[in-house]
Amino acid sequence: MPTPPPADVIEPHDTHEIETRGEFDRHLATGSLAGFTVQGLRLDVDPVPDLTRTDVADTLFVGCRFANREIGADLVRRGANVVPPFSKLPYPTQPARLYTAEDLAAGFAEAGFAGMYDTRVYEHFRAHGGALPDVREALGQRLHDHGVDNALADATRAWLAAHGPQSVVGVMGGHAVPRGSAAYRMAAVLGWELARADRLVVTGGGPGVMEAANLGAFLAAWPAEELTAAIDLLATAPDFTDHDRYTAAALAVRERYAPGPTLPAQRPAAAGTEWARSGGLAIPTWLYGHEPANLFAGRIAKYFSNAIREDTILRLARGGIVFAPGRAGTVQEVFQAATKTYYGTDGASGAYVFLDRAYWTTELPVESLLRPLLAASHFGDLSATVHLTDDVREAVRVLTATA
Repeated sequence: MPTPPPADVIEPHDTHEIETRGEFDRHLATGSLAGFTVQGLRLDVDPVPDLTRTDVADTLFVGCRFANREIGADLVRRGANVVPPFSKLPYPTQPARLYTAEDLAAGFAEAGFAGMYDTRVYEHFRAHGGALPDVREALGQRLHDHGVDNALADATRAWLAAHGPQSVVGVMGGHAVPRGSAAYRMAAVLGWELARADRLVVTGGGPGVMEAANLGAFLAAWPAEELTAAIDLLATAPDFTDHDRYTAAALAVRERYAPGPTLPAQRPAAAGTEWARSGGLAIPTWLYGHEPANLFAGRIAKYFSNAIREDTILRLARGGIVFAPGRAGTVQEVFQAATKTYYGTDGASGAYVFLDRAYWTTELPVESLLRPLLAASHFGDLSATVHLTDDVREAVRVLTATA
């Protein structure tokens, strides 16, 4: 396996990937698709392309649909490689783009939470072994997650090119924090302040602290009193286990505040990055599909594999990570992040900011373990990267001081 590039190196877009029908038709007109990778396209709908005279030597078709099996067989005979979409799966095996809130919530208006795309995929996941799927399902899931990897790289490329990797800040914390609580409001203000400071907010895409941070970023262009008003609306359905009311409240807030005004006092957004300033990024997993989708992120990279999802969040968050109070999942993330920082796996790390000093020093004394660990890093004493505070604005100052 080749050595991966450093995290702060932005690879150029792979011009040999074809992800839209428009791109496909342009290349088809030249008479050659040789060496290209064609991902997840519907080639079985009008106008059905005629591939019989096209050079397809070493072309890879992944998750594409053809009008009949004979077309795929003919492509293979002429030198192409074809990985067809798996039949009867409720999800694409090669998604060409990240999910949106509208994608995950599709079906809610007709059939409530149980009818949403997000829920239907989760029920399929559970019915086929959950985290231990059979071989067919495992291959379908891995292809899907690879497609999400690729789409995530495409989606973040322009932002990273314009702002650098230190502009991406992760926000971790408890999923069970109810809407309207002090902790929820604090996380929402944090997301609001970070987005207004030109930071891409990245969360694990669940409820609680994660939803609050994406909500703050979603409303960054609105005044603070509107953020308060939105939280008050959401607080009428505070508990995520009340799935229908919880989701309905989120969709109502989205409708009320989208598309919203332009975020002031910032450099113009690079083309294709507008979503980053309208909710940021969420990276959830169907392993925790019993939790309603966080519908306030601008883009959603939803994975089946929780391990890949966790690593992806921490790999992206080079501008620092905020840890709000949480339990086992959050503590796992603390030390997974610390491992990356200790060994410099993904390049330089930003600050670790722990919100709620008493929680992290008394209730779960993570800080007392983390400082001596980071002090012994091969890269020198990194213990100074650890900050504890009860003040959101202090947290933002720390996270925006160097980038």
